[in-house]
Amino acid sequence: MPILDHTDSLAVERYNHFVRESAYATATQDIKWSEIKSGWDSAQIYIEKEGNITAAFSLVIKKMFGFSLLYATRGPVCDPYDLETLTQLIHETKSFAKKNRAFALRFDPEVKYDEVLIERYQKMGLIVRGRGVDKKALIQPIYNMVLNLENDDEDTLLARFSQKTRYNINLARRKGIQVSYDTSEESLKIFYELYEIMSARNRLVIRSYAYFQNMMKAFEGKIRIYLTKHEEDYLSGAIGIMYGDKLWYIYGASSNVKRNLMPNYLMQWEMIKWALENDIKRYDFGGVFELDNEDGLYKFKEGFCRQEGVTELIGEVDKVYHKVIYKLFTEVYPKLQKIKIKLLRKG
Repeated sequence: MPILDHTDSLAVERYNHFVRESAYATATQDIKWSEIKSGWDSAQIYIEKEGNITAAFSLVIKKMFGFSLLYATRGPVCDPYDLETLTQLIHETKSFAKKNRAFALRFDPEVKYDEVLIERYQKMGLIVRGRGVDKKALIQPIYNMVLNLENDDEDTLLARFSQKTRYNINLARRKGIQVSYDTSEESLKIFYELYEIMSARNRLVIRSYAYFQNMMKAFEGKIRIYLTKHEEDYLSGAIGIMYGDKLWYIYGASSNVKRNLMPNYLMQWEMIKWALENDIKRYDFGGVFELDNEDGLYKFKEGFCRQEGVTELIGEVDKVYHKVIYKLFTEVYPKLQKIKIKLLRKG
């Protein structure tokens, strides 16, 4: 069972080259992603053929109930339709799972909802959790908004946005919204202040400042902090990661003032232009939980992705090793989390 030896610099370099050059590369399957998650262990498991790596799982490992969950976020790094390779990769993970008292191996590939593929996974003994599952019981939302950038320039892209989105981009520009980007600690502090304001407004559980510091360090050279400003007021911010053929809008933040100036629209447009400048094929707006124009997040993202619409992903795919603990994690634990969040919001 090949497990990446982090003390072997050549092995790490070879592994990184495979992942970063793969057509199935995602930022969350890069080794660097595991450096962001505090409280989680990590490991990289791979298979090779004729001396070449052909598939991999980069796992973050969460301990709970005296057991552990192995989670390959947006993995595997291989064709999710290649069942032979996927079966081998899961098999290679088995002894590692046993050693770590894993109750399940979970992966959630960036593949569109496909009933035929789901049926094939189920025949492999896997459990697929997506459509029909309580959205709050899933780690990642199954609905994603992705803007296709291939064969487009600024003019053709703008024409594909909704009329209201184009109007708001121009409104922000006319009102004097300034958009800048940086990677400095000072910019991160400004972003985090905005993030705290937004989280308090929406009653969200927030990430620590150290989490974002780790992210900036891990993806140095591929990450930017965007900020909007009007006169002396910082109004909003966003963090984008460029990885593989995609620019990923991973976090956003906003203040409580001058929201009528629509700063986020111009900020997103500037981030999209960053992608265009680097011949990136996709701009990932991230997930949405509600497909409803009354939901502000959906309405905002849909205006940019009017032609593409929503991408429904297949969801979470689980290889279960311990049924009782798995049931606790998928059925009982989400309910306890709901209670915890409600208490935090009341507090």
